[in-house]
Amino acid sequence: MGTHDPDAHTQTHAHGHQRGVSADADRRYLTGALVLIVGFMTIEVVVGVLAQSLALISDAGHMLTDAMALVFALVAMRIAPRPARGGFTYGLRRAEIVSAQVNGLTLLLLAVYFVYEGIHRLIQPPEVEGLYVVVTGVAGIAVNIVATWLVSKANRSSLNVEGAFQHLLNDLFAFIGTTAAGLVVWLTGWARADAISALLVAALMVKAGWGLVRDSGRVFMEAAPAGLDPDEVGARTAALEHVVEVHDLHIWEVTSGYPALSAHILVRPEAVCHDVRADVENMLHDQYGIEHLTLQVDHAPAKRNDAEPRPHCPDPHGRTHTADLSGIAPGTA
Repeated sequence: MGTHDPDAHTQTHAHGHQRGVSADADRRYLTGALVLIVGFMTIEVVVGVLAQSLALISDAGHMLTDAMALVFALVAMRIAPRPARGGFTYGLRRAEIVSAQVNGLTLLLLAVYFVYEGIHRLIQPPEVEGLYVVVTGVAGIAVNIVATWLVSKANRSSLNVEGAFQHLLNDLFAFIGTTAAGLVVWLTGWARADAISALLVAALMVKAGWGLVRDSGRVFMEAAPAGLDPDEVGARTAALEHVVEVHDLHIWEVTSGYPALSAHILVRPEAVCHDVRADVENMLHDQYGIEHLTLQVDHAPAKRNDAEPRPHCPDPHGRTHTADLSGIAPGTA
C-alpha cells in the first residue's frame, strides 16, 4: 500500500496555491496592458481621423492586433487550467499553444502587409504629416513601454504569454521607428524615411513571428521539447542498473513547460520491477525535469538463443536502446 506522508496534502495545497497566485498575477499584468493598449488605440483613431492621417489610423490597426493578442492570451490562461473531462484527457492545456500560434501568424501577416506597403511608399511616397507622427509616436512609445513592462513581469516561459509579449515588443519598436521617421519627415521633408522604418519593423516581426510559429508547431507535431534529446534520454535510461532494454520511447510536450514521456522497459529477471521504475522516474525527474511519465516495466526473458537483447515486439515503435551486456553471464539477461 505504501506509507502516507502527513505533509503531502499540505505541500500539494501550497504548491497549487502558489500556481494559482502566479496565474492571477499574470492575468492582472496582461489585463493592465490590455487597458492601456485599447485606451491609446481609441485616442489614436480619433486623432488620425481629425488629422486625416492614414499613417496614424494604420498604426491603430497594428495596436488592434496587440489587443487581440492580449485577449487571446487571457482567454487561453482562463480555460487552460480546466480539469480533464470527456474526450479532452489532457484538459485544455494546449489552448495556450493555439494562442501562441495565432499570435505568431498575425505577426507574419502584419510583416507581409508592412513589406508591401513599405515598397509601395518607397516608389510613391505619400504626403506625411511629420509633426502628428512625432507627437503620437512619442506617446505610443510611453504607452508601449509600460504595457511591455507589465507583460514582461508575467510568466514568459509560457508560449502564450511570450506571444503577447512579442506583439507588444514589436509594436514598441514600430513606434520608435515611426517617431524617428516622423522626425526625418518633419525636419527634412524626406517622406521615404517612413517606408524604410516600416521595412525594418517588418524584419523584426518576421523574426519574432517565425519563432512563435516554429515553437508552437513543435508542440502540435508532438516533437521532443527543444534542448531535450530522446537518444540521450534513452541511452541514460538503458544504462541504469538492472535495465536491459528501452524501447517504444516517446517524448513530447503537452504545452509549454509540460514535457511527457512514455516507454517500455525490460529489466533483468532477478530485478524488482517497482524498484527499477522508481529509479527511472527519479532519474528522469532530476536530470530532465520530466514528471508526467507512463512506464511499462517488464522482465526480460530468462533464456534466449542469442546473446543480444531483442525487442519486446517484432516491430517496436519509437526508439530502442539496449544496455551494455558485456561481462554478463549467458542466460542471465
